[in-house]
Amino acid sequence: MAAQRLVYLSGAFVPEAEARLSIFDSALVWGDMVFENTRTFDYQPFRLREHLARLYASMAVAGIDCGLTLDAMEQATLDLLGRNRAAIPPGMDVSIRHDVSRGPIPQYAPAFPGGAKPTVVISTWPLDSVLAPLASWYDTGVHAVVPRQRAIPARLLDPKAKSRSRLHYRVALNEMAAWGPDAWAILADEDGFLTEGTGSNFFIVKDGALLTPEPRNILRGVTRHAVLDLAAELALPARETNLELYDALTADEAFFTSTPFCLMPATRFNGRPVGDGAVGPLYRRLADALSESVGVDFIAQAKRYAAAGSAGSTA
Repeated sequence: MAAQRLVYLSGAFVPEAEARLSIFDSALVWGDMVFENTRTFDYQPFRLREHLARLYASMAVAGIDCGLTLDAMEQATLDLLGRNRAAIPPGMDVSIRHDVSRGPIPQYAPAFPGGAKPTVVISTWPLDSVLAPLASWYDTGVHAVVPRQRAIPARLLDPKAKSRSRLHYRVALNEMAAWGPDAWAILADEDGFLTEGTGSNFFIVKDGALLTPEPRNILRGVTRHAVLDLAAELALPARETNLELYDALTADEAFFTSTPFCLMPATRFNGRPVGDGAVGPLYRRLADALSESVGVDFIAQAKRYAAAGSAGSTA
């Protein structure tokens, strides 16, 4: 019998299919769950400590005390990875998701005679189902589109706290459907400056310099940070700055960054080619550098997953 994946659920390791959340949890009642999504390379978590530090910063903003220290959360994560190793096919990397809420709200306390406690969920999921559908776009690039839906400014709800309250992302994604399957949203703020995608950060290249929106109205992505670190190592000029639509329309290159897919080129912007419309050399240089630093060619990995899926394999 194949091994079952487990989930860490508020202090216990339970089978994935049996993990349950109360309908009275504040995550459902108020939408105030905070979360993180990490990934592995060769089954080793990438910048886990950085992701967890951001998770605890999000908890501080939301006023959530999960009852675990950061060290304890890290150890529970590593324990889960170890327990799930036998249930993951060889050569498969996984995403690691942390979801934390304050638990059932006091109004419903009578439904919990043993006492309500914060909800802490740590889960893993094979990355093939996430990356395989994206594989061909590493060669062709995606289409970055600015939707009508605006980013929520930090003065109203700070995007640096990573929460599940993301209906505006869903609205933006709904609009992408009219642009085609390769359309990825890049939201503008109330002043018209570009901010971030729906779960990703955005970069452009102009005259050999790497530019990315300033960190005021965005989630400060861990992969975004990794790319800026790589730029420094490669002596590439890079800066955080306000970016207008004009800047993207006249850019030489553009790309998105996010934990699961790492770096994804954008070869069109609002219906027009970016640069010459092909994946650019600076993107390739950064992608190669990231692959070398983590010990996994993430583009080749996605293509391998896609090929395995086409052959009917889950490995």
